[in-house]
Amino acid sequence: MDGGRENDRRSAERVQVTWLVDCEAEDTFLYASIANISELGIFVRTTTPLSIGVRITLRFSPPGAASSFVLQGMVQWINAVTPLRPTPNPGMGIRFVSLTRDEREQLVEAIRTIAYLREAPNPLN
Repeated sequence: MDGGRENDRRSAERVQVTWLVDCEAEDTFLYASIANISELGIFVRTTTPLSIGVRITLRFSPPGAASSFVLQGMVQWINAVTPLRPTPNPGMGIRFVSLTRDEREQLVEAIRTIAYLREAPNPLN
């Protein structure tokens, strides 16, 4: 994976999170965690990534959210575990596909809320 190309593809700010996610492909169910999220996609931390191009259904609930997200995605890239070599960040990059306007707005609102809460000054300091 070329780090320069990867940075070029990120046109939306990513927010670091640790949320559980259920990933479902045709005959595969994967329970993993989201490491970061943007309005365009997520990085799913897993030692068993799916193949590039696989379409999946993603189910996750941000902490404090009124409802869960059920979104469609496609595996764009993977960072597979390599035998005999450390893999510090195994997983797969997933791009959201076919988002409705409402889904995108709810997703952006959830991401902004998280980013705002992390950047808010601590009144105790």
